[in-house]
Amino acid sequence: MDKINIGMIGYKFMGKAHSHAYRDLPLFFPNTIRPEMKVICGRNTKGVAEAAKQFGWEEYTTDWKTLIKREDIDLIDINAPSDVHKEITIAAAKAGKHVFCEKPLALTLKDSREMLEVVEAAGVKHMVGFNYRFAPAVMLAKKLIEEGKLGDIYHYRAWFLQDWLVDPNFPLAWRLQKEIAGSGSHGDLGAHLIDLAHYLIGDMTEVIGMSETFIKERPIATNTTGLSANSSNAQAEKGKVTVDDATLFMTRFANGALGSFEATRYGTGHRCTNSFEINGSKGSVIFDFERMNELQVYFTDDHEDVQGFRRVLATDPSHAFAENWWPPGHTIGYEHTFIHEVVELMEAFKENRQPVPNFHDGVKCQQVLEAVDQSIEKRQWVSISEV
Repeated sequence: MDKINIGMIGYKFMGKAHSHAYRDLPLFFPNTIRPEMKVICGRNTKGVAEAAKQFGWEEYTTDWKTLIKREDIDLIDINAPSDVHKEITIAAAKAGKHVFCEKPLALTLKDSREMLEVVEAAGVKHMVGFNYRFAPAVMLAKKLIEEGKLGDIYHYRAWFLQDWLVDPNFPLAWRLQKEIAGSGSHGDLGAHLIDLAHYLIGDMTEVIGMSETFIKERPIATNTTGLSANSSNAQAEKGKVTVDDATLFMTRFANGALGSFEATRYGTGHRCTNSFEINGSKGSVIFDFERMNELQVYFTDDHEDVQGFRRVLATDPSHAFAENWWPPGHTIGYEHTFIHEVVELMEAFKENRQPVPNFHDGVKCQQVLEAVDQSIEKRQWVSISEV
């Protein structure tokens, strides 16, 4: 196998990110399997036709059901809104197609478990889109933990702060509607925080949380793209916001560490502050995606007169994926996390294994999301194992 033929469903924010990854991967990672951009699918004929031309897809269609039946398609990439993830995934797997699905995996834990069951029964490869794992600085933090450089882990603090909803007249985009998105900042931003915690620290045992929807109604949207939307005017008919604007929760990890998480779209002044701090018995690390090439590192065994956090620029050949990019110090960006993600997917095909993260990770994330929701409703601690 030297190539994988891809049919992609979705063509906006994530569709552009995935398309860029498929196009650039062969240039920088020539020794892995080549993704072939065969067909892109979307509901709007004009929009998907323009996307196909701009992004470099061979064909376009508005019928995903026909797409998944095509014999020349190996992998179905799903980056459409969350409410269609389950239906498309199950149909694709039953048609013998491998599946790459954006997060969150589904609207509910029950649906995500059903999706996992179907892809496992079909024997296809499955991956979930947690791209932040693939920042070299994050992978360096993982390496330091696994090597014992931080010692016993005591604290994990994570926060994902954005501010694109601060304007009360921002329209009612699909991400603010529970029936489409599943949840708000919790499932959109918090899902990434939860997956990074699982990746870096391990399983959680119990959670307690709280949430708030600050603006209850917004003007009906006439068009949405990524994190932007339009309405006729601020006096347009308004609809109810049915998701959270901000969710915070605390957790206990199986290894004894304590964790705190904050996800909000009202962090004024924060465009994409996806950060974590990990404190251990021998040292600490701090990561901020807005400075994604850097990891702040502290070790207790440094000499007293030079102790303090140091800035490590994760661009040297010794860092994950870095030798395929530029000379040391020449940084990479958001789009490169998707390229690294696709490298992992293509390498999984080459080595005949499941890629990581896969639907098992997606279900585990969904389990925590739902446990937090139950905790908020019950106003008490909730055990993850009981969800």
